[in-house]
Amino acid sequence: MSDIVRGAVAIQPGTVMPGSVRVRAYSAGVLVADADPPLLVWEHRYYPQYFFAPGELRVGLRPAGPGRRSRSLGPAELFDVVVEAGPASERVLPGAAQRFPEAPVEGLRDAVTLDWSALDTWLAEEEVIHTHARDPYVRVDAMPSGRHVRVVAGGEVVAESRRPVVLVQTGQPPRYYLPKVDVRMDLLAPTDTVSYCAYKGTAAYWTLGVGDLRLNDVVWGYDTPLREGLGIAGMVCFWQEKDADLEVWVDGEGVGQP
Repeated sequence: MSDIVRGAVAIQPGTVMPGSVRVRAYSAGVLVADADPPLLVWEHRYYPQYFFAPGELRVGLRPAGPGRRSRSLGPAELFDVVVEAGPASERVLPGAAQRFPEAPVEGLRDAVTLDWSALDTWLAEEEVIHTHARDPYVRVDAMPSGRHVRVVAGGEVVAESRRPVVLVQTGQPPRYYLPKVDVRMDLLAPTDTVSYCAYKGTAAYWTLGVGDLRLNDVVWGYDTPLREGLGIAGMVCFWQEKDADLEVWVDGEGVGQP
């Protein structure tokens, strides 16, 4: 069985392909870019970036000097994005756009990518996109399950359920989300930690305490997940790879130890 692929097939950096949906970007309600569709460009293997042709920009650009060099796309030129805020006023988003004039793909050389965080709203069709561009090769499935999931920390059972939801995301291990009524929530203390996922939304975290044992941020959950994660709303998941003192058993088999 050594010839079976055990990880996701990664898109190679430098890959360029057309998207499949309309994408728009806004700053304070002003349309900055509108492409139907934009180019998808993988500068690294994790997720693509949106690139817009000059005619798809609705703002002005001012040269802002050289940018960082990309291993896959070559040297970059930085631009300030100039947004018209009224008849006689403008706002400037410093260094919010960049172009790669020596990119290996000729059709990319005049296109511009925008700094995600410099803009406040991104839309795919009419759906808000969070965190970064979505990878068309990533799939997220949240499936109700009858598996027996048992979580142990410090020798004590801290969760046990026969009604988990199994979340499978391309390139990630299966995650078992448990109803809170099957979890010793009295052992969990909320923290200020949050994380963001383009497919599931914003996660909150808890520290697990059993006696003198404290396992920081080993539990997370999504109270208001995005569309792909609706099946795990209000449930919690244990991050078994983070700490050897945390054990997760699925149908009697230990999974995901560090």
